[in-house]
Amino acid sequence: MKILMVGATGQYAGLVLPELKKRGAVVRALVRNEESARVASELGADETAIGNLEDASTLSAAAAGTDGVFHINPAFAPNEADMGLAMVKAAEDAGVTKFVFSGVIHPSLSKLSNHAAKLPVEEAIYESGMIFTVLQPTMFMQTIENGWEEVINEGKFSLPYSKQMRVSYVDYRDVAEVAALALTSDKLDYGTYELSAPGMINRIELTLMMTKILGHAVEACDPSFEDWADKSRIPAGPLRDGLKRMYIDYDEFGFPGGNSVVLEAILGREPRSLQEFFLELAQRERAAA
Repeated sequence: MKILMVGATGQYAGLVLPELKKRGAVVRALVRNEESARVASELGADETAIGNLEDASTLSAAAAGTDGVFHINPAFAPNEADMGLAMVKAAEDAGVTKFVFSGVIHPSLSKLSNHAAKLPVEEAIYESGMIFTVLQPTMFMQTIENGWEEVINEGKFSLPYSKQMRVSYVDYRDVAEVAALALTSDKLDYGTYELSAPGMINRIELTLMMTKILGHAVEACDPSFEDWADKSRIPAGPLRDGLKRMYIDYDEFGFPGGNSVVLEAILGREPRSLQEFFLELAQRERAAA
C-alpha cells in the first residue's frame, strides 16, 4: 500500500512514519522543498513529492498513484481549513481509496480556531466517498518538551493559564500507531475516534510528578500570556493570536477529556501515561549529561 503522508518531517506527525514502515507501507512524503525531501528520506520515506497545501495543483500530483493519505493540518494557520479541504479534494480527484485525518478532540469548540478549522475538513471527508478514519486526539504529551529546558535549568514549568485547571493528554506515539493501523488495515474504517490517555491533571499535580521523577523541585508557574509568548519567541501573527485565545479558554475551562476507553480498545493495551513519558525524558536527560 502506498501512502501520501503530510507532516513526515514534523515533530508530531513525523511519529507516524516509522509506524507505517513497520506495517510494510510505501510512504511518499509531501514536502515543501528539496531540503525537506532529504530529511524525509533520511527518516525513512520511500518517495517524496514537493508540494504545498496552499497550492492545490501540487497536491493532485502528489496524491496520484497512492492508495491512502495521512493528513494533519498546520494548527493556527489563518487558512487552515482551506488547506485541509484542498488535500481532501486532491485525494478524491486522484482516486485515493482511504483518507486518515489527524484532527483534534472537541472540534465543536468554535471559539478556538485550531479546533473549529477541523470541522469543515471532517465534513468534506465524510462526504468524499473515500474510506475514512478521523482521529481526535487531545493535547499531545510531546508539547511538554517545548518547556523541558526550563524544567531542567530553572526548576519551573510555565504555561499562561491557571495551574489549577485540569487538562487531558495523549502521547502522540499512540496516535501514530492508531493512524498507521487505520491506513494499513480495515479495523478502523468509517470511524471517528477520540484519543486520550486516562484522567485529567492540573499543572500542580504534573510538576509534583516531575519532581518525584527528576529528584529536584519543579514549580508550576502561570505567567501572563505576553510574558510567556515573548520568552517563547512566538512572533506576532496568527500563531500568537490563536494561542492567546486558546489559553484564555483553558484558563476558564481547562481542556476536558481523559476517557481512554477508545484508545485502549484500539491499541489492545493501556495508553502511555504521563509518568512513563516523564521517565523517558528524565532518562534521556541523564544519558546526555
